[in-house]
Amino acid sequence: MKILFSVLLLLLAQANLHAQEKNPKGNFTALIQREVGDLNNDKRDDVIVLEMDVEDDTRPLRVQIFLSQPNGKRQLVVSSTTIMESEYPAYKNGEHNGNPIPDFFIEEGKLRMLTNIKDRKSCYEFRFKQNNFELVKISRVYWNGKNTTFETEIDLIAKTKIEFQQELGSDEIFNKTKKTIKVNSLPKIQDLSFSDLEQY
Repeated sequence: MKILFSVLLLLLAQANLHAQEKNPKGNFTALIQREVGDLNNDKRDDVIVLEMDVEDDTRPLRVQIFLSQPNGKRQLVVSSTTIMESEYPAYKNGEHNGNPIPDFFIEEGKLRMLTNIKDRKSCYEFRFKQNNFELVKISRVYWNGKNTTFETEIDLIAKTKIEFQQELGSDEIFNKTKKTIKVNSLPKIQDLSFSDLEQY
């Protein structure tokens, strides 16, 4: 009977430990970035917080957006762990993903996220509308290591994608193409994943 009781206690302890490891909220205790600015044009400072869970071996990242309220408090309106890739994703088997951590900025009332994935620099612009942050523009630049940059400008409102090349030190644009893209609705930041962004 004592042996059975000991086994049950051991199983319960393991189940509790497993539950803690699978905590969906994570332990995002390491502050990576804190950005302050007005995101919804109410002349109050809002806050973007980027944190890392250092207890998780994959080192996931979480971005949260807090909007200032008339009473002086800040309300959490967005929390996402999917829009950025973990620092040590599972498919890498313990290796770093090779990319720097994204940066978040508030400029001209817009939220911008800057990424550098395999030397392709991207800027994702989000606008605040009807209590959501919607992806409206994407700009990308890739340098071939020689004298040419390959650039892309995507406007999800206008539903256009422009691609062109440019020589370093020159304003001249060549091989420019413009095409219409299909956009059913503007993606919301909380619905986007890292892989979603890379598909544009």
